[in-house]
Parts: sequence; structure tokens; C-alpha cells
Amino acid sequence: MSALQQKIAQTVAVLEQAVREFSPVTFANSLGAEDMVLTDLIAKHQPNIDMFSLDTGRLPQETYELMQQVRDRYSVPLIVYYPDAQHLELFVAQHGVNGFYGSVENRKACCHVRKVEPLRRALIGTKAWITGMRREQAVTRGSLEVSAFDTDNGIQKFNPLLEWTNVEVWEYLKANGVPYNVLHDQFYPSIGCAPCTRAITPGEDIRAGRWWWENPENKECGLHISHTPLKRA
Repeated sequence: MSALQQKIAQTVAVLEQAVREFSPVTFANSLGAEDMVLTDLIAKHQPNIDMFSLDTGRLPQETYELMQQVRDRYSVPLIVYYPDAQHLELFVAQHGVNGFYGSVENRKACCHVRKVEPLRRALIGTKAWITGMRREQAVTRGSLEVSAFDTDNGIQKFNPLLEWTNVEVWEYLKANGVPYNVLHDQFYPSIGCAPCTRAITPGEDIRAGRWWWENPENKECGLHISHTPLKRA
């Protein structure tokens, strides 16, 4: 068995564990390369895992095109969540449509409105969620575990691709003909909102194109760091 085959088997085992022990389970699909690996594996091995994506309203057109491809190709429905209109209007009224460039606090506030609050709605009623995060992606992700209790959201959290390398991610995508965001072919290894994402140059860190005006230790949108817990009925 090759190293990649071993990684695939381990990932499928994690998905099976999540469903067996924590159903209902949902997959937060950001439509990045890693998440397209999980999209394909879930569709093939655990189609009873729900799948959702967050449309911030500022995504690149290429991401919307991939979103449609996922809908057309896979039997697992991709549920899309949007920011609360009133909260978004308030942020823009206070800071401007591009006010997130003004400070780290403004940027994180924008991420909260466009990502964190919709995520919380997406997680209501679930007992576990799955992400495509990998350890080598960023300095902020070095202490992650494959499975751990998410105290913030009050549910279990799984990172099945945690130990995958970037090479293995792309080996899987190519070998299985999995669709991916074409911006990856234009030196965009990590893709978020269009105004907060740029291409990188050879030798730069793979997250260098995200919020490039900030220090590396700040480069999280808030989806994977501590916040006030969900209120549950």
C-alpha cells in the first residue's frame, strides 16, 4: 500500500468514526483543494455526512463556478449559508464596503459577520463537524488534532486531512479527476474572499496570499479559534 493509499484509508476511517460516534455530522466545505479531496471521499464512502459552504458575498467568480460543479457532479447536496443581511449592512455602514483593510480588528469583524455567524447557524443541530485543515498550512494550525472536542461550538471537530501533505492532496485530485478551483493553477494555493486573496510567488508560504497585509499569527478568519459558544435550544 502506498503512502497516499494509507492516508486515504486513515481518512475514511476517521469519517466512519465521526458518523458512528457523533451523528449527525456536517462537513464545512470551503471548496479549497483539501476540501475537494474530502468532498470526493465523503461522496464515495460516507454520503450521509451533510455538506455546507459559506458564501460571504465576496467570493471570486471561480469559486462560484466550482460550487456549481460540486452541485452537478456529486449526489451529496451542498447547502449554502449567507451572512445576515442586517449585520452586514451595519458593518458596511460603520466601516465602509472595504473597511476590513483598515485594521486587524475591522478585518476580523468582517470575517465574523460573513463567516463565523453563518457557520454557527450551519452547526446548529449537529454533534460533530469536519474540516479540511492540514497542519502544514499555517503556524496557527500546528497544535491541531485529528479529533478533539470543540469547546467553542460545543460539538466534536474532526480534521481528517491533518497529516496530509500538499503533494498528497494534489496527487489525489489528479488521480481521481476531482474538480478544483482553477485559481489554484494561477498560484493561489489558499483561496478566500476575492479582496483578501492574492497569488503568491515561488518560495512564499502557502498562506502568504491570505490577508497579506497582516502578520502570520493573525491569519485566521475566526472559524477555527475560540468564540462564544453556540446557544442551543
